[in-house]
Amino acid sequence: MIHGHRRKKGSSLSFSLLYVLPVLVAGLPSAVDAATTATAQSDSTATSASTPKKLTAKKVAPSKVVPSSSKTIQQARTADSAAGGTEAVTVTGSFLRQGRNTSPNPVQIISSKDIQQTGITNVGDFLQRMPSIGSSGLGNADTNGGDGVSCTDLRNLGSSRVLVLIDGKRVTQTGMSGGSCVDMNTIPVMAIQSIEILKDGGSELYGADAVSGVINIKMRHNINTGGINVRGNITQRGDNRTGLISGYKGWNFDHDRGNITIMGQYDTQGGVMMKDRAWSRNPQSNDPADPASVSYGSIISTRGTYFGSDTWNSNNQGGLVPYSAANRYNYNKDTSLLNNTQNGSLMGDAHYDFNKHFTLYSNVMYSHKTSWTQMAPMPAMGSVAPSTLPSAIWIPENYPGNTSGEELQMYRRMAEFGNRKTETAVDSLTAKVGASGEIIANWMYDASFTFGSTMSSFQTSGVGDYSKLLREWGLDAVTPGDSGSDLMYNPNSCVGYTGCVQSSALAALSPEAAKYANYTEHDHSQYTMRDFNARIHNDHVVKMPYKGGGDLGIALGMEHRGEQMSYHPDPLIASGGSLTNTVLPTGGGFNVSEAYLEGNLTLLHNVPFAKNLSVDGQGRYSSYNTFGSTYNWKAGINWAPVRDVAFRGTLGTSFRQPSVSELYGGTLMSYNGANDPCDMSQITTYGGRQAAVMANCMNRGINPSTFQQSGSGQVPTLNGGNSKLQPETGRTYTFGATFTPHWIPGLSTSASFWHYNVSHTISALSTQYVLDSCYTGSDPSMCNNITRLSNGQINTVSALNANLGSMTTSGVDWDLSYRFRVSEADWFMIENNFQRLVSFKQQMTPGGPHYNYLGSITYQSQGTSNPTVRDYATLSWHHNNFSVTYMMQYISGMHWNDGTYTIHKADGYGRVSTPSMVLQDLTFNYNLKRWNFQFEIQNLTDKQPPFLVNTSSNSNDSTYGGWYAGRTFLLQAGMNF
Repeated sequence: MIHGHRRKKGSSLSFSLLYVLPVLVAGLPSAVDAATTATAQSDSTATSASTPKKLTAKKVAPSKVVPSSSKTIQQARTADSAAGGTEAVTVTGSFLRQGRNTSPNPVQIISSKDIQQTGITNVGDFLQRMPSIGSSGLGNADTNGGDGVSCTDLRNLGSSRVLVLIDGKRVTQTGMSGGSCVDMNTIPVMAIQSIEILKDGGSELYGADAVSGVINIKMRHNINTGGINVRGNITQRGDNRTGLISGYKGWNFDHDRGNITIMGQYDTQGGVMMKDRAWSRNPQSNDPADPASVSYGSIISTRGTYFGSDTWNSNNQGGLVPYSAANRYNYNKDTSLLNNTQNGSLMGDAHYDFNKHFTLYSNVMYSHKTSWTQMAPMPAMGSVAPSTLPSAIWIPENYPGNTSGEELQMYRRMAEFGNRKTETAVDSLTAKVGASGEIIANWMYDASFTFGSTMSSFQTSGVGDYSKLLREWGLDAVTPGDSGSDLMYNPNSCVGYTGCVQSSALAALSPEAAKYANYTEHDHSQYTMRDFNARIHNDHVVKMPYKGGGDLGIALGMEHRGEQMSYHPDPLIASGGSLTNTVLPTGGGFNVSEAYLEGNLTLLHNVPFAKNLSVDGQGRYSSYNTFGSTYNWKAGINWAPVRDVAFRGTLGTSFRQPSVSELYGGTLMSYNGANDPCDMSQITTYGGRQAAVMANCMNRGINPSTFQQSGSGQVPTLNGGNSKLQPETGRTYTFGATFTPHWIPGLSTSASFWHYNVSHTISALSTQYVLDSCYTGSDPSMCNNITRLSNGQINTVSALNANLGSMTTSGVDWDLSYRFRVSEADWFMIENNFQRLVSFKQQMTPGGPHYNYLGSITYQSQGTSNPTVRDYATLSWHHNNFSVTYMMQYISGMHWNDGTYTIHKADGYGRVSTPSMVLQDLTFNYNLKRWNFQFEIQNLTDKQPPFLVNTSSNSNDSTYGGWYAGRTFLLQAGMNF
């Protein structure tokens, strides 16, 4: 394993004053309600999250509380409506308040209780349980370039195509070299009231990025109580120790016209090393049908590997010995499986009602997050563009100790520099101020300004200074300044350089020599957002002038938004002077002005065969300074012939503006998961295509019968921005039905069919796709993107951002919620969220073939998956103040896919699929007056993730990260006051 993923690593700041502040606040008697009491239920509000209104918290008897669940919009209701009311609500997907069973938008609502009962400490980990959440994001199990960031993904269309809002407004994003997203780790879990997921496109109402949908996180407001919550958990193996302390306190003042609420949270996660799990301890780099041919670890060892007509290792004392597989390096003994993270967050919320025409509100969220992860020592292999240093390390024939009789190319892992420890520190701030109220005659307004800023620092130790290392080894370029230059031996290369120690490339460096040649990199980035949003709306503009006619509601507004991002890599890294990935600076931005309109017309209401018949239309015009203007629209219909059944459908368009990093991101070198088709093991996996691969490799002077790839399942790949990118466009349609039979109280169920098509997708081709297209002959033009060294090893594969082909996916969702009482003291709650994927096809190049990824998993590192079936179910039993909840997550089995081709055993693989997987949790809760206690067992059966050849963890972190820690025990206590 060489180095990471597309995202660049970096440095960490230690505890600063900004970090300590949230921790101090969390220690105050002010924190989050532990979970399930009626006081927490009383905090919900039926008003739009972006227009807070006065709501005096009221206590509800626990036996009267109807537990919230994950359900569609038709079942969304406030605490009042749960007790029998019919108050209209504003839910994500519309700016108008509508009654239950009257909206066409497919929205799933998740309550704070649903989140808290899982024991999850960050929003991203919880959302990963939802069947609609894909595997294209980042999580805590992504330790190779993830930087401790949690990015969510909807429908497996990518984290860049889902819009994440907080209280209906945009929020600051990360700023990394490989891309940006909303980091779910920065959102305090205990401050969340609910999460609403709009599961179809939302560009016409919310603007760009809402291609696959919208995730709106509604925070708790208008609180006049307080609470504190403490949680800790540990795996049965004694690691990944996680702790959380959170608190809140709210105050009403001036006869409840105003409110101030403060919330704080501090959480820490201890991480796990790969060596501490039997299934990840030995990285498997292939999976041939013959078990005797299995390879573990990397050919690049701390002894060094030297390629000529034969292959050699050093004896670490200045000489050579014949290559031995026993010298392969097990990099997982030094590599993290789960990140170590610490996060402190603070939220302040306030509003004051001057009168019905003017309410002033404000919300500020701040977080300081640090994370660190560890990888094996850095390999020394050569430089990459734009460096002018030698692209390969050649050991001259006359070099002392070179007894091979020929020039050798060296690959050596620099154990003398120590393990690579990547530390990250991120400060995120989102501040919002606004005003709302009534203009006249039920015409309401809402105007706000949001400022977001994220500043990140990255530090990675042990990356080495390449020129200093060559100097100590006595290797000078024959032609200085030419990266393709040969090397010659200079026994006096250290003369005149303070601290330089003359050393041998065939021996270990002394501590003094290692100190001179080692290097620690420091990178910095900043993302800034400014968003002004103004809207007026009226839910009842006019009533239809006929019997059974309903109301016309209208909302219209404008938005102006600007985004800027900069990424400043370490100067040595940018120049290509280190041993690690080369990254060039990123800088740029864009601004957009937009206008939007929504209308909702209830054609019929409370008449025979039309309990409700309504139509909804939305449109948005956007003008960008980067590419021009665009218009997007959406139409929906809802028909409830009787009160128990409602049918709905939507049809709309969407678009996505290229992000700053996609447009202006500097070129970076990344070691992506891929296999060289000419490798002696890989070529045996091409089945009927093997003859073509063999011929193409031989034509390039490579003999696949003896050639070994040096990168152990990773290939150096050039990624980067493209200022000529054009927006993506898409079309989405959904239709479904909701069934809430009045003769079965507490039961609601819904089903939806959804379909997405995204054209001109913005992405980089996968490294494996480029390699296979070239060597199988399916697209010979891809060979222009591959460069090799003189010994046949791949130097680079170029895969810059581009507008590629289309992406199409469709499926069926089925949701069920059923609450029933069996006695005065006992009642049960059953909830289920099910997804059946019908299709998932992707076109890699415009006009090219469409690849079918249904039921497949890209088995290499950082791969994604498309399981045919996913399900998340919970069963709760409540007995007075005691409850037990069983939670089950199911993922169907999948076939392996290398990005272009579904793998079969006939191709020479020993395993070609993953089995169906079940993850089970069990939670016990007990309420004692103001106290709540929770005990949980996560991964009840200690199920380990399934095996995949990914040259890293032996599994797939983006799909099976929930299984990585193993059986875990959690204890939580909370108090309200």
